[in-house]
Amino acid sequence: MPQQGIGTTDALPGGSEETAGRVPSWDRPESRPSWWSFRAWLRVATGVLLGAVTATVSLGHLVGTLLGHAVPARFPRPRRWLGGLARRLAEYDRRRVERYFGDSPAGVITDARAVGYLAARLPVGVLGGIVLGMMLYGAVVACAVVVGWAIGRPVDGIEATPLIVVYFGVFALVLLFLAVQGVLGVAALDRRLARRFLGPNGREALERRITELATSRAGVVAAVDAERRRIERDLHDGVQQRLVALGMLVGRARRATDPARAAELLRQAHEESGRVIDDLREVAWRVYPTALDNLGLADALARVAEHAGLPVRIEHRLTARPARAVETAAYFVVSEAVTNAAKHSRASRVDVEVAVRDDRLVVTVVDDGVGGADPTGGGLSGLARRVAALDGRLRVASPVGGPTTVVAELPCG
Repeated sequence: MPQQGIGTTDALPGGSEETAGRVPSWDRPESRPSWWSFRAWLRVATGVLLGAVTATVSLGHLVGTLLGHAVPARFPRPRRWLGGLARRLAEYDRRRVERYFGDSPAGVITDARAVGYLAARLPVGVLGGIVLGMMLYGAVVACAVVVGWAIGRPVDGIEATPLIVVYFGVFALVLLFLAVQGVLGVAALDRRLARRFLGPNGREALERRITELATSRAGVVAAVDAERRRIERDLHDGVQQRLVALGMLVGRARRATDPARAAELLRQAHEESGRVIDDLREVAWRVYPTALDNLGLADALARVAEHAGLPVRIEHRLTARPARAVETAAYFVVSEAVTNAAKHSRASRVDVEVAVRDDRLVVTVVDDGVGGADPTGGGLSGLARRVAALDGRLRVASPVGGPTTVVAELPCG
């Protein structure tokens, strides 16, 4: 059974996520990949280029499908072969969209859906090829103009006067902007078509959502049970033992005949009662930090940093308080991750960032330790269940040698 709500990636963010345990994309608003960097845009352009190639292949298949319908019904084998080929082409294209453009949830692909998708995507693929072709042509022309002017040769009889250079420069920038937007637009159309034709239909999405909720509920029950057993263990091994010791000290003080010895035992009993109170406060704090109610997340995280035992930098970027459940989950993610870094990773510092991105509260904890954290371990898997109960997701990247990165995304709404 995949771990609910937790995923591991080789690099965060943007690595390939495990499908297990993440919030299904068919239940989320259409994800918004970050395309505002040259590397990301180059990745999108590569996807558009491959889309133009697959559109050409799809055109050949569609022509074959039309011809296949002319085959008499007593020869069903060619039609089945064409239907299987359409499914394979559609599945390949869905993977292309997922790899280069972002999420593309997989649904049941029938022959009819596959053929419909290939037919609907054909003009989009052609459009992508035209946009990329125009960009390539514009780049060649721009290079020719620049080289011509650089060697002092007029291009098409146009001298490189300052006014002409400015005019061509502004014109080229406008065309470049339009071409970039055209590539992004084609990619967006590709994603919409893949979701519309190849994603799960309403029934499939509902069934998967029910499965997700059932798994999440089981995870919450297991997390609550584990939390209860941990509290019982803390009370039994810590508080109860100290209370026994306190009772013994008081009893010995009552039986003591020497007043000085009785006073010494009472002093020890008084110190022991202070340690009992500290232990009770610690247990109560681990169950629910009251500072969240009184002071808010920022101050509660500041207390985590004070008690971490290693330098912890907290970057709190929230302008408003999130819902209590979200705030509590964010607190426990930071607390558990910092505790793990201090106890197990041999880290020298931890950086924590809490911010809101795309209507989701994102908690990022990075330590410079030796890595090797197990996402299926008790602490991290418990966090994953807690986050998944809120329809969030937890990702852990901890290669051997470090660093370890824990990212929790929680819905704000």
